[in-house]
Amino acid sequence: MRRSPRDAQESARRIGRRAMVLGGAQAAAMAVLALRMRHLQVDQADQFRLLADENSIKIRLLPPARGLILDRNGALLAGNEQNYRITITAEDAGDVEAVLSRLARLLPLTPEDLERTRREIARRSPTLPITVADRISWADFSAVAVNAPALPGITTEVGLSRAYPLGADLAHVLGYVGPVSDYDLSKLDDPDPLLQIPRFQIGKVGAEARLEAELRGRAGTRRIEVNATGRVMRELDRKDGEPGAVIQTTLDHRLQNYVQARLGADSAAAVVIDVTSGDILAINSAPSFDPNMFVRGISGPEYRALTEHDHRPLADKSVQGAYPPGSTFKMVVALAALEAGVIRADETVYCRGFTELGNRRFHCWKSGGHGHMDMTRSLEQSCDVYYYEIAQRTGIDRVSAMARRLGIGMRFDLPMSAVSEGLAPDRDWKQRKYGKGWLVGDTLNAGIGQGFVLASPLQLAVMSARIATGLAVEPRLIRAIGGAEVAAAPPPSLGLNEDHLRAVRRGMIQVSNSQRGTAYSSRVVDETMRMAAKTGTSQVRNISAAERARGVTRNEQLPWERRDHALFVCYAPAEAPRIAVSVVVEHGGGGSTAAGPVARDIMLQALAGGLPPIEAYPESQRNRIEAERRALPLLPPEPPGGGKSRA
Repeated sequence: MRRSPRDAQESARRIGRRAMVLGGAQAAAMAVLALRMRHLQVDQADQFRLLADENSIKIRLLPPARGLILDRNGALLAGNEQNYRITITAEDAGDVEAVLSRLARLLPLTPEDLERTRREIARRSPTLPITVADRISWADFSAVAVNAPALPGITTEVGLSRAYPLGADLAHVLGYVGPVSDYDLSKLDDPDPLLQIPRFQIGKVGAEARLEAELRGRAGTRRIEVNATGRVMRELDRKDGEPGAVIQTTLDHRLQNYVQARLGADSAAAVVIDVTSGDILAINSAPSFDPNMFVRGISGPEYRALTEHDHRPLADKSVQGAYPPGSTFKMVVALAALEAGVIRADETVYCRGFTELGNRRFHCWKSGGHGHMDMTRSLEQSCDVYYYEIAQRTGIDRVSAMARRLGIGMRFDLPMSAVSEGLAPDRDWKQRKYGKGWLVGDTLNAGIGQGFVLASPLQLAVMSARIATGLAVEPRLIRAIGGAEVAAAPPPSLGLNEDHLRAVRRGMIQVSNSQRGTAYSSRVVDETMRMAAKTGTSQVRNISAAERARGVTRNEQLPWERRDHALFVCYAPAEAPRIAVSVVVEHGGGGSTAAGPVARDIMLQALAGGLPPIEAYPESQRNRIEAERRALPLLPPEPPGGGKSRA
């Protein structure tokens, strides 16, 4: 059928419109493709050229700055210092041996350094940078940087390394950091990629290890352009990591310095606690060591000198050491007996110098005996026979329960290594441990802090704080993390009869303030700082009947390792307690002579917030005390306005 002219015109218009739409779509598509091609070929040409040139855009992890550790006033205890290092990336180096040979002509590298680098390269991924030289001088660093074109795969880096400005003063409590080992990695299910960086450092012992998660921070990334020889051409992008949290401790760095100096060369430990809050103001073990040696790389002779020393400088005696508490345990026995109702504070026990059990004699330290002793005088003069008697009446299970109530036989949750639980033994413990029943003789030994009883200096300080306050004081070492205060609930009551606590406190006051007291020579004459105290001496050897018959050998006549341990605990001011102190001197002899003077000096330093007035000491001792002060290696005085918190 023939179409009309009008239909033909309409059909032509429709075809024209469709052609225009189709043509427009094609033009738009061509324009988009052209723009995309221009973007790829012009705008991103450099990046794609680099990607095609041996994958020369590299991603590198950026180790974060390790968190700082501060004292209670904001003084720096552990920080970071600038460190120049040289690394090699095997993938970029090509001929590793040739590169190392050229590098050795620029740096003072030993054969051991080169061999260690080869071992690290063999063990690690070829894409990981291996540290060849660490803590190099600026001159050596510059020499390598200038010769970078001839050293493919070699990178000069400016990083941060851990530093402990107070050195040995805080070695045991803070610990130290060291390179990640295979053993460290084996303990982790999903290790942080940071730990794969060779020689990346983590906490090894002490607070550095226990607070590793908080201190480490999070890695950043760095995108770099390298040429075909592995030389870094430019940095394309950088995302800085998140630094570790700032940790504020409860420690007072000046008191810590004083305590370490006062312990001197003795094998000893001391703990200072604020009895109102449980804050540990100082916690020291002597002799100490410089933790910076471990960060920078300790030599074989240096390490052997530490491990072979008979005073064990690497051991933290303040929390790891567990010692028979000797007569410092008598307050525990006294409170257990009073609470059990087996004796009154004014009731007397007769001491004739020994007590008999079957065919065995348990001796008092005073061979002639003390005569009639009530509780106050028994503590004042440290009568052993009194405590043999009341321990036997009370029974070991109740004595042990009181010991744990006062903190002995308890492991406190502090961020320190190998915190000891000590031992408050009872019948069940001996049966489990030895498969034997408890004997009455075991109870008598425990009554004077010997036998199976063990306590750490930390536990003895906690015991003193709890007796001073009647509260279940918990020791704490961390005050704030990342600026957020670590909450500490007020300590609850121990639930002990206040009259019983007062009776024990009276005895402790007499120890250092009565002329018959065993610590009278270590008294404080300033009434505002008067101490309540208890001496202790714990035997490390058995004294035979034959030796007693011919006269017991004096401690100073024995080899050092066979002498008795000296212990001393105290709190002050006696009427309004603020501070508790414990001191243990290994093989020091008597607590009154070896540990007492040290504890008194530490107590006065803590109360005064610095060197106390010389008038606090007995007049006859002042010249000696002043001479001893001048000889102590103390920190210099703070400048005006110093000591304020920076946290």
